[in-house]
Amino acid sequence: MMITNVRGEFKKFAGEVVLDPQNPGASGVQATVEIGSIHTREEQRDAHLRGPDFFDAEKYPTMTFQSKRVARTGDGYDVVGDLTIRDQTREVVLKVEDVTGETADPWGNTRIGASAKTKIRRSEFGITWNALLELGGAMVGDEVTINIEVSLVKQK
Repeated sequence: MMITNVRGEFKKFAGEVVLDPQNPGASGVQATVEIGSIHTREEQRDAHLRGPDFFDAEKYPTMTFQSKRVARTGDGYDVVGDLTIRDQTREVVLKVEDVTGETADPWGNTRIGASAKTKIRRSEFGITWNALLELGGAMVGDEVTINIEVSLVKQK
């Protein structure tokens, strides 16, 4: 909202990361998110977000990301790829930071963690619904910040 930030998450998603720290150009990311799994801690808002005014989860049940190139940037990576929401595809850059070293978990898996961030304009993906506020201005901002926190498990 233009008044305050509303935070939410998607509870159902899947993806695959190929990471070659020695040759980032050989790395890649693919992810799919189930739109119906949106959760903002307010069921009425979640239902509205799943509906045709926003994501239209019935017609467009997933959003996807497919990387096109990966480049090292200091301690992190820039992952350039196509983000598709509501059948609208736009190129975005995920700024990946806080990449941890490989660590063994209690179940014998090797893991690394990372954070990624990008900003999009929802209108570029066909999400234009809004309402005017009584004192002027719009209820919902156009700019959306996407934050991603991942724990990656190395395939055996």
